[in-house]
Amino acid sequence: MFAQLPMYHRIGAAAYKADIQPTVDMMEALGHPENKFRSIHVAGTNGKGSVSHFLASILQESGLKVGLYTSPHLVDFRERIRINGEMIPQSAVVDFVDDNRQLFADLQLSFFEMTVGMAFDYFAREKVDIAVIEVGMGGRLDSTNVITPLLSVITNIGLDHTQFLGDTLEKIAVEKAGIIKPGIPVVIGETQPETKPVFLSIAAERHAPITFADSHYRVDRIEDYTEELTGDYQKKNIATVLQAVDILRTIASANCYPELGELSAKLTEECVHRGLARVVTNTHLHGRWQTICRQPLTICETAHNAPGIDAMLGKLATMDFERLHVIYGCVNDKDYRKILIHLNSQFSILNSQFTWRFSQPSVPRGLAVEELQAAAHELGIEGTAFRNVKDAIADAQTKAGDKDLVLVTGSIFLIADALS
Repeated sequence: MFAQLPMYHRIGAAAYKADIQPTVDMMEALGHPENKFRSIHVAGTNGKGSVSHFLASILQESGLKVGLYTSPHLVDFRERIRINGEMIPQSAVVDFVDDNRQLFADLQLSFFEMTVGMAFDYFAREKVDIAVIEVGMGGRLDSTNVITPLLSVITNIGLDHTQFLGDTLEKIAVEKAGIIKPGIPVVIGETQPETKPVFLSIAAERHAPITFADSHYRVDRIEDYTEELTGDYQKKNIATVLQAVDILRTIASANCYPELGELSAKLTEECVHRGLARVVTNTHLHGRWQTICRQPLTICETAHNAPGIDAMLGKLATMDFERLHVIYGCVNDKDYRKILIHLNSQFSILNSQFTWRFSQPSVPRGLAVEELQAAAHELGIEGTAFRNVKDAIADAQTKAGDKDLVLVTGSIFLIADALS
């Protein structure tokens, strides 16, 4: 799979296909598995992965058989496709590829398209009660957008993947709003002045009931809900999830879907709080403000765009540490110079004692560490270069004091290397 098919996360723009028709054709060839299970569709610039995992965990706690499709994976490809937290078996991956090899060739499917087909086929065969499906990129033309879900969720809108989705928040919102289906309720996680009119207009056009979560829910203390995901930015995600659960209860109790008639009774407050509290245990979510070592404290955070970085900085501001050891690496299509300037200035405000270590993700798109170090030097930022993140972490931990913090951040693929 990795050798023969283009993967956006490995080679970037060359793998992106602004065309959903190949996925439509694949679904027809597979017998339309996307119509054989109920689903929730989750899009957004930031938070869509966490929201997907939270929802899956809550539904799991409610006694349902829950599929979860997310991307990209960190360590094992099978992380993308789970049922009740368990990864798809290797045999199922192999069999699906063997059985459909000719179909992939005939339709010239991308890696992501094929993976969506595998996930939907697996969920249909395993007869899941419901599946939470995370959008890969955008929404309107994303391969996952062949489902008709019970509920659509859009977490927020930020300037990311602008070369594909547009260079303004309004343009990106149009792409994300592509998952809004006629008559299907949609929850918007964050009210933003630039994007609210877009969502209201498209929802009205499609007669889709729309709710803005932050108009109904506000989470003040993350610790009241979960200690497994401690990033402060999870407050907005949890508010979005709580609103989504409310809508799901309404849908289930309306008798529109007899097979889900008991869901409104099953989605108790106890199940909701247990699902939020046990999200990592239930779904094995990784890389979000994840502690990988306690002495010295070493944290991995997949903050790779402006909203995610600002949320990470907000969390850092609440912590008490003596020195900060930053390990950073990124892919070559990010505006890393702008990111470096922003991070360096904010770290200076937070703590005058911090050091930089640069590394590179082990994917073809990974920015060469020498290039990253040279760019940082031109910006007046000095740091040590390491060929791999393992060596960078080892060096930082060796030199860190008991009250220091080692922070591994940047590309999700750098975090994947760290967790590996």
